[in-house]
Amino acid sequence: MNKKIKSLLQQAEVYKKQGLLNEAKSKYDFVKELIQNSDTFQNKQKLIESLDKKIAGLTSKIESVESAPVKPEMSQHVNELIKKLFSFSSKEKSEEDAALEGAIALAKFGQFEGALKEFEKLIQINSQRVSAAKNILRCHLEMGAVDNANEQLLKWQDAEDLFSSDQIEKITVFYNDILDKKGLKKETARKEEPASVQEDEETDEEFLDISAVAIVLDDGPNKGEQVELDVSFQSGNVISLIVSSKDEHLIENLKVGVRLDDVHFYSPVAIFRGSGVVSAKTQIKSGPKKGDYSLDIKIESL
Repeated sequence: MNKKIKSLLQQAEVYKKQGLLNEAKSKYDFVKELIQNSDTFQNKQKLIESLDKKIAGLTSKIESVESAPVKPEMSQHVNELIKKLFSFSSKEKSEEDAALEGAIALAKFGQFEGALKEFEKLIQINSQRVSAAKNILRCHLEMGAVDNANEQLLKWQDAEDLFSSDQIEKITVFYNDILDKKGLKKETARKEEPASVQEDEETDEEFLDISAVAIVLDDGPNKGEQVELDVSFQSGNVISLIVSSKDEHLIENLKVGVRLDDVHFYSPVAIFRGSGVVSAKTQIKSGPKKGDYSLDIKIESL
């Protein structure tokens, strides 16, 4: 517990120094919640009071700059910071896995152009190729560039030396499922073929692609209501959703640490019921989703 809290506090301090105030406050809020729910700290009250001061200071700063214009793109320095922070506690991950998570972090912050550049690099790495390709398509769709996504997929389908037939089949199935969920036409994306036995064997170790979720709210005035949200990005068993700033009841109910015991997960092959926990919530500061929230859910069971 102490190690985890120390890591979170370090992340919060780096965020604060770089002007990512909402992100820093979110980390401090999470640490405060962890300490409040723990009985292992002898100086518990002093720690909470110290965190309250930090949170209050950040809240004041956030309120003072909310009306100021926000640059559409973050600096390269901050982009690099985001990538590093996203894999801050990922010492057990490979360098390639950390790079993938860093690229996804950029996309979650609305830095799609920077994310696309990082995903393009990962396309050249066999172990990351399929995941990078899926996230490239997701980036284009999040930017509203459906034609670009279609064209990209066609190029990959025509390339003979980049993806295996099983890999491109997997990517096509994934992409067409997203288009179906979004109600978009598959005008240029070719129809996928039935999955082969070889592909099934290759994908056993991969986490199932999730394109959307349906969450049943357990608390608040909307208790019992089922809300369906599209998945924007995915890294293993962590999925990222976009929650509109207008959905105040969702933003309020889906706090970091909240357990979700009744979730429907939609994949290209079936619908599964399972559980998860809200692992992160960040307001998007730039790009087409500016003002909305990126919500991460760690899938615990399917």
